[in-house]
Amino acid sequence: MASSKVRTSSFSRKVPAAPPSSIPGLKYGPNGTIFLSSGIPDLDKILGGGFHLGSLVMIIEDTEAPHHMLLLRTFMSQGLIHNQPVLYASPSKNPRAFLGTLPATLVSKDDKSIKSDAEQDLRIAWQYKKYLGENKPPIEERDGKVEYCNDFDLRKPIEKHLIAGNRVECVSLLDCSSLTGIRDSCSKFLSQLPRYDGNITSAGRIAIQSFCAPQCEYYDKEWDMLSFIRSIKSMVRSSNAVAFLTFPASLLSQSVSKRWQHLADTLLSIKAIPDEDKELATLLTGYQDMLGLLSIHKVARFNTQVPVILDATTYSMKLQKRRSLVLECLNQAPVDGASGSSGGCSSSSNTGTLDF
Repeated sequence: MASSKVRTSSFSRKVPAAPPSSIPGLKYGPNGTIFLSSGIPDLDKILGGGFHLGSLVMIIEDTEAPHHMLLLRTFMSQGLIHNQPVLYASPSKNPRAFLGTLPATLVSKDDKSIKSDAEQDLRIAWQYKKYLGENKPPIEERDGKVEYCNDFDLRKPIEKHLIAGNRVECVSLLDCSSLTGIRDSCSKFLSQLPRYDGNITSAGRIAIQSFCAPQCEYYDKEWDMLSFIRSIKSMVRSSNAVAFLTFPASLLSQSVSKRWQHLADTLLSIKAIPDEDKELATLLTGYQDMLGLLSIHKVARFNTQVPVILDATTYSMKLQKRRSLVLECLNQAPVDGASGSSGGCSSSSNTGTLDF
């Protein structure tokens, strides 16, 4: 009797070999998508999991305040925590000095108590205390589970061993007159990442700050910069990485700025809040605690044609206990200080009917 063969289809769905929980810094989403954390827990929830692996994230800067640097710093710090290679490009002469401004993970009270107990047990070896950080694992684990996204303390710098123990490449945009140098650096960086063969073991992050800064030699070459963005999007799409690029739209012509924004998979913008804006203060609750406004213009859609429906498109940026960055939906202040309003309709004492 001949054995019956099981027919297989070429359209059968491939299931990833590695479980999501065993991959640090990555999370599987619907339709086979893979997310990489932005470094802000609230932003990951808003975007449905974080940044799509293989996507281009673009941030429109505010010319009045450098609030976009908060997102850039947390994005890079989250990669170093998960031992992910990072490429940082900046329009400064010494971009490596920027690594010292990256925030450290926020330590809770429970973690502090555990740390104090451990230090008490190691009093005898106090002179070797400075060497303990070198053997510390780069990935924080709690209850046996790898943290996908951490809270960061913006007042404390990241630990030096995380920078020294990871592959961090820094490129100055001032040395890239024709954009060929930064394109080659990105291509070489992505080529060193492991290729996707159904099993992902690691991912990389590219962070480009103020891409069209006026101090760069290619500042007035708008079409060359547009060609570079197309190239970096194509390179990232076929690799295990996420490109994070910020730019001031006010320095570009309106037509070129629209083209840039169209190329982005995920598009965000930052707007600083003036110190004394009486109109906003009377309109919004918690105005005094706000740093700025974060607007979401586009969310990446991979392996699906279903549009992403957000609860809101604009969120307030606040510092929780002056340390960690949080995002909240905007709440309108009560009119004339009346907290017990009738919710849009009121009862008339003369007619006895409802006025809408």
